[in-house]
Amino acid sequence: MLDKTQLQNWINEYLQGTDYELITLNVSAGNDILVEVDRLAGVDVDFCAELNRFLVEKLDAVEPDYSLEVGSVSLTDPFKTKMQYEKNLGHDVEVLIDGKKLRGQLVSVDEETFSVDTVEKVAIEGKKRKETQIVTHTWRYDEPKYVKYDLKF
Repeated sequence: MLDKTQLQNWINEYLQGTDYELITLNVSAGNDILVEVDRLAGVDVDFCAELNRFLVEKLDAVEPDYSLEVGSVSLTDPFKTKMQYEKNLGHDVEVLIDGKKLRGQLVSVDEETFSVDTVEKVAIEGKKRKETQIVTHTWRYDEPKYVKYDLKF
């Protein structure tokens, strides 16, 4: 079986000096390797191909039997790093927290928290009916079960 730490070191070596980040590195028991990268400006397919060739060269020297997939994260994958939140500022996101799905616009990101504006019906004191208002929710990155880009169909 391949050494995941060694793979991560090779990937970090290649990414050093770029604005790319390693988002996912999975190695199965059968040596199926999945590498996903991302960056604020989006992922260039040529960069992924170059990273793939770099890893093939390294892997061929230590392991003859493996499969390798290098690419960008899917639009529907949950965010894993702060950079992904920054990349999606101003976009609509889906947040799963406390068993509820909330949809809204990602409006701020800082070192410890992020905020999402949602449209909700809110009870107003002195009024019989709830009114629609924008409510800002702020969470730590580790609070929601997931946050991901909200695809609208």
